[in-house]
Amino acid sequence: MSDFTVGDDDFLVDGRPVRLLSGALHYFRVHEEQWDHRLSMLRAMGLNCVETYVPWNLHEPRPGVFEDVAALGRFLDAAGRAGLWAIVRPGPYICAEWENGGLPGWVTARFGRRVRTRDTEYGAAVERWFRVLLPQVVERQISRGGPVIMVQAENEYGSYGSDQVYLAWLAGLLRTCGVSVPLFTSDGPEDHMLTGGSVPGLLATANFGSGAREGFGVLRGHRPKGPLMCMEFWCGWFEHWGARPVVRDPGQAAEALREVLECGASVNVYMAHGGTNFGGWSGANRSGPLQDGALLSTVTSYDYDAPVDEYGRPTEKFWQFREVLAPYAAGPLPDVPAAPVGIAGRVRAELTGWAPMGAVLEALGDAETEPSGVPPTFEDLGVERGLVRYRVSVPGPRRPYALGLSGLRDLATVFVDGVRAGVCTEESPVLPEPVAGPAEVELWVESLGRVNYGPRVGETKGVTVGVMHERQYLHGVRARALRLESFECREAVGAVRFGAVPGAGPATDGASDTRGLYRGSFGLDAAPGAGGHAGVELPGWKRGFVWVNGFALGRYWSVGPQSTLYVPGPVLREGVNEVLVLELDEVAAGARVEFGPGLPVRTGAAGADAD
Repeated sequence: MSDFTVGDDDFLVDGRPVRLLSGALHYFRVHEEQWDHRLSMLRAMGLNCVETYVPWNLHEPRPGVFEDVAALGRFLDAAGRAGLWAIVRPGPYICAEWENGGLPGWVTARFGRRVRTRDTEYGAAVERWFRVLLPQVVERQISRGGPVIMVQAENEYGSYGSDQVYLAWLAGLLRTCGVSVPLFTSDGPEDHMLTGGSVPGLLATANFGSGAREGFGVLRGHRPKGPLMCMEFWCGWFEHWGARPVVRDPGQAAEALREVLECGASVNVYMAHGGTNFGGWSGANRSGPLQDGALLSTVTSYDYDAPVDEYGRPTEKFWQFREVLAPYAAGPLPDVPAAPVGIAGRVRAELTGWAPMGAVLEALGDAETEPSGVPPTFEDLGVERGLVRYRVSVPGPRRPYALGLSGLRDLATVFVDGVRAGVCTEESPVLPEPVAGPAEVELWVESLGRVNYGPRVGETKGVTVGVMHERQYLHGVRARALRLESFECREAVGAVRFGAVPGAGPATDGASDTRGLYRGSFGLDAAPGAGGHAGVELPGWKRGFVWVNGFALGRYWSVGPQSTLYVPGPVLREGVNEVLVLELDEVAAGARVEFGPGLPVRTGAAGADAD
């Protein structure tokens, strides 16, 4: 048993000064059978601590329904086995480029702008969650022989609000639930963020990617005492669909890390290993100074240009960071584990069945709602990840008028009388051609991820205002939800009626609608196991999701920059492997599904620079 405390200048373990050399690794972005390897990579880089967020929405998908909360405890046990201390950031809001910033959709739907405030009803939901979650942390605190040395109260709250009553209540709740290790906050090194997000009596830390001396100078202006720590040293950055790749020069990042350490500070490398946004859990951001601009959907890969890449391999940044960190480590660094190995060669999946979207919805979708005056949102339907088909009639006879979707989020594929009429987005919500009545309209609306940062966290999804014909609302809208989690149930997928794949490949023989669920298989002579992997490419496919042996890899999208989805080795097996591809737009002739031994994480060398 040991004691971890925060002194005037240093962190102390049993009264002995220590410097925290931490790295971020999110247990929910790494397959559990690969935790040990990734944690050993952190140790080999020179770190003595690991930090993780906890996504509330992953573990409480519906009010009072908790799923695998014990995963956090298992991860903390793995950290202890690896010889690492642990920092836990339980939220309730985490940002993390994760769906809705980790807040469950039912929470933001119910409480709206009252989330992350002193509102008592929101607080009751947080308390119920924390009383289920926090025993995983409390039982593993350093004072009880575990690895947990610090816990965060909220997350970057100064980037959002200034409700000090809420922050003080949350810190008190953590203590009431048994958290006895030091609590801390983390915010950008700016006056408004530090005054809005820090809490008297709690350690304040700063987040930045460069300019350590300036950043710590601002922090010292607010907190003259307490150990300095950069809680998020951004060594890379995340990426959005349709944008350029983001990279950071390894030498520049290593020098910025060196500056942090030369300031006498502790550090948490964000990310040390990023992992993957499996299962369609990627979040989104809004452009513009007020985050009220275009939706920017985050890619499936959370590689982050981190020192340990998405496949678990050391990068040039890893080796340079190891060199910078080595002088600060307690003793010689461990040997670097062997790099993970991909499958042997390339293999193409054979597609053996296809079900159009209507058949998929019939088998896996919710029941259709009764006609209503206004279209229900995703939140009204209880849909976190997935899509909704709306149906509405245009009265007639009437001449052609513009048909538009008021309050559309995020993207809708529109059919008029069964014929594809176009794709509408928030920026282009009106069909290119007017629609005459009578007509039957179908809108397949897809969520591209909920905003995870800023004032638009918790915004609703779907058609949030109405379907418009000229300036007239069309009433009597029916809706039917298709949830991504339904595809992870073998019994449910077994109910889908697959037919033959049309034509010589995924594309149909001139048919107008190639959307749907494609089933196929591929063979492996040997399973790569926990230490291996594969990458899957989908040339000719437009946008959708992939499952391998029932495991949800995430979203693919031909707009890039990501062109390969990561497949964890534990998912694969010797012999026949099953693959499902849900195409939500269209498939080109000759499209393929190909698996390889470890394909490049990014496309092209050019890209925007991370800070």
